[in-house]
Parts: sequence; C-alpha cells; structure tokens
Amino acid sequence: MSKVTLCSQVFALPNMKSVLVLALITLHASIGLAENSGTNRQIKNIVLIVSDDLKASVLGCYGDLVCQTPHIDALARSGTVFQRAYCQGTWCAPSRQSFMHSRYQNGGEINLGANFQNQGFYSARVGKIYHMRVPGDIIAGTNGLDIKSTWTERYNSTGQEAHTPGDYACLNLNIFTDELANRQSTKMPHRPYVTVVIDGDGADQPDAKSAAKAIEIINEKSASDTPFFLAVGLVRPHYPMVAPKKYFDLYPWQTIKPPIQIPNDLADIPPIGRAKSTSQKSGIADFPDNQKRMWAGYYASVTFMDDQVGKIISEIDRLGIRDSTAIVFTSDHGYHLGEHDFWLKSNLHEEVTRVPLIIDAPGYRPSVTSSPVELVDLYPTLSSLAAVKVPTEVEGTDLTPILKDPDFRIRETALSINNGFALRSDNWAYIRYTDGSEEFYDMNSDPHQFQNLVNDPKAKDRVAEARAALDTRIQRSALSLKQKKKRKPAN
Repeated sequence: MSKVTLCSQVFALPNMKSVLVLALITLHASIGLAENSGTNRQIKNIVLIVSDDLKASVLGCYGDLVCQTPHIDALARSGTVFQRAYCQGTWCAPSRQSFMHSRYQNGGEINLGANFQNQGFYSARVGKIYHMRVPGDIIAGTNGLDIKSTWTERYNSTGQEAHTPGDYACLNLNIFTDELANRQSTKMPHRPYVTVVIDGDGADQPDAKSAAKAIEIINEKSASDTPFFLAVGLVRPHYPMVAPKKYFDLYPWQTIKPPIQIPNDLADIPPIGRAKSTSQKSGIADFPDNQKRMWAGYYASVTFMDDQVGKIISEIDRLGIRDSTAIVFTSDHGYHLGEHDFWLKSNLHEEVTRVPLIIDAPGYRPSVTSSPVELVDLYPTLSSLAAVKVPTEVEGTDLTPILKDPDFRIRETALSINNGFALRSDNWAYIRYTDGSEEFYDMNSDPHQFQNLVNDPKAKDRVAEARAALDTRIQRSALSLKQKKKRKPAN
C-alpha cells in the first residue's frame, strides 16, 4: 500500500468531519445577512490579536473536533475565515518582522503601528507582537526585539512561566515533579517539552494579564472617542505550556490520538528539510505516552488562550463598539507536534507554514475563503479597513476584495521562507532548499505530505509548473538566500 493511500484511509473520517464544521460556518454566514459593501459602516478601530506557535489545524473552526476554542470559533462565524493563509517566516522573529512591515525579507521604514500613528491613530501593544524570547523576556518583563516607534504606548505582560508553582513535567526527559528547583527554562535545551498544571484561574499568567490590559485600553479609548490600533500578543500555546488545571482536565492524555506515523517517512525528505527537533533527537520517542501529554498540554494552552480572546471580544461587545471595530485573529506560524516525527517549527512543511487568519470587519458578511493569502497582507488590509494610506514600500496586498467576495483571488500561490522557499497553490506544495534539493506534494491526494513526488515521472509537468511559479515569485519580489553546499544523504 502506498503512503498516500494509507494516509487517505487513516484520515478519512476527520477530514469528513472537518468539512461538516466548515459547512456549518458557511451556512451561518449565508442566512439573513446583508450584502457586502465595505463602506456601509465606518471602521474606526482595529484590534489585532496574535497567538504564538498556533497551528491552524488545531482550531475548531478549522476542523479540529477535540480542541475547545469556542470564542475563536464564534469570531469565525461572524467574520471571514481564510483557509489558506501562510506565514512568510517560520519562526517568531522573521515572521513578526515580516507582517509588521509587510516585507518578505528585512524590515521597512514605516511599520504598521507607526503608519497608524502618522494618520491620527493611537497605537498600543500589549504582550508579544515583535519577537520576544519565551520564556526569557516574559519572565524578565523586557521588550525583546520590539520597535518603539510602532507604539504610542506599550505594555509587557510578565509571568513565571516554567517556574509557576504547580505540577511540572519535562516530557522528553520523563520528569514529573511539583518542586520548583531544576526546571527547564530560559535558554535550556529541553524547555520546549515542558508543561505546568497550575491551580487557580490563571489570572497570574501573561495572557490573562494581556487580556486585562487590553480591556482597560479599549475602555479608555472608546470613552475618549479616540480611534485606536491595538495589537494584543498572546504567548500561548508557545512553550512552556502553562495553564490552570481545569484546562488540562478537558484533555485526558489517555484519550489523545497522536498523528499517524508512516514507515520510512523521512526517506524522501532531503536532510536540509528535516526538522532540527525530532522524536529521536529530543528523546520523546522513548515515551509514547508523553507524546500524548504534549498534545494535551498544547490543547490546554490553546483553550486557555481562547478564553482570553473571548474576554477581549466580550468587552468590545459590552461597550457597543463592535460595529465600528475590526477584529483580526492570527498566529505568527504553525507548529509540529510529532507529524513526521517532527517537533516545534522552523521548517517549510504545511503544519508550520499554514496559520489561522480570521477577519471580522463591520460591513462585511461572514464567509469562508480558500483564496491563498499571506501574513504580509495584514498591513495593507488593516490600513484599508481603517481608510489609512499605505506606504509604497509595503509588499503585501489588500485582502478587502476577498472580504467582499470569498471567491476573489489576489494571488495564486502563497510563499514561505526558511533555508529555502515553499510555495503553496490550491493543489500542490513545492519546496526548494538553499542546497537545491526539492519536495513536491499533491495536496489533494496527500494533504499530510507523506509522499514527495519531485522525482515521480507522472508528476513531471506539475513539478515544472511549480518550479516556474517559484522562479517568478522570487524574481518579482527580488528575493535571495545565501546558498549552502548540498548535504550528503543521512545514513
């Protein structure tokens, strides 16, 4: 049996359920709602909420039936859900720089917040928007790589992170303790595999503090009638996965079904394309139950983060400013939780490059779109929604035509960058690394990318199409990467 055939059989039921979930969202969007005009209401305020290390596929509105995300799902029912949104950088720093400047590589002269300020808006950051070390900058309360000119005011939300009292686990080392000493934390090699189950309601956690501060700002600015751009950076589910016990209780690890593993899955992935952190390298391969606990910790962190999103949106509703406020939810990049035996981020496969993107803007009816979009498109889109002029240096494209018509397309492919380039179309994903090695996947028959077809004679024409499309994107955007010598195949 081929890898693709096995994959399609294993995942057939979840995919059918995902279609039903999306159908319900689409049905809700089509009942009793006015036609889009984009101009029938004035959008005065922009609230951008950015989660950290959140893969799109884990949200209910993207088809996951295990993880509970009621508030983000409610936002999806009232907004536009972008099914094919992709990050440009595949880890925090390059991704966040990219969407805050709308540049594929390197920063620009006028960042998103500065552009709003230049045109009369109050601009505030709460939590992590540009890169901050998690947990380092969160524990210290420092600004990380934040750019001061972006904000009228900025606020850091501190937390003890892995040092929070509670039931600590370092799952790749199989360590479980409630002692505070010797916990994996800032710059320590095993910190990505840490969970902490805490008592209480989580009010002492950075995301809860960020939600509270965001609510305070929204109240102040709405009372003063000041137009505002508010960016709220929530750090969960980024490791360490710290959340109150009630969230962990939602996801007993014994019930978790980890991703399917295919024999010799990595044989057709070039060495440069393999994740730096794998089950074998990290040691978590020795503890199958702990891989399930990693998923439980991720789910718990996502649901805790979702509750903070709900608090912010509820306050906007309570104040009666929903009809003048655009709410946008996204993540900096996705994440691997054992798919292909990969963990974490920083590679060019679908679980990392695909991100959630929901835009709920007054004057636009709810919808679901499959149009390929990129995070660099956020800057011109938010500016357009607020009738703010966009600098010529911006490289993204305004998404409001898609808000009006979900079938509208601003581009045919989405680009991601890390040790090479990944290009995603409706039907295929193509990766070209700096050493010249390649991957090509038929995303219709093989959505989980188990069979690299780059050398398959039957895929020759489609591979040629993808190569040409990437060459065009590279040339059009004047992109470049330092070339590396081709690695020898792994033993």
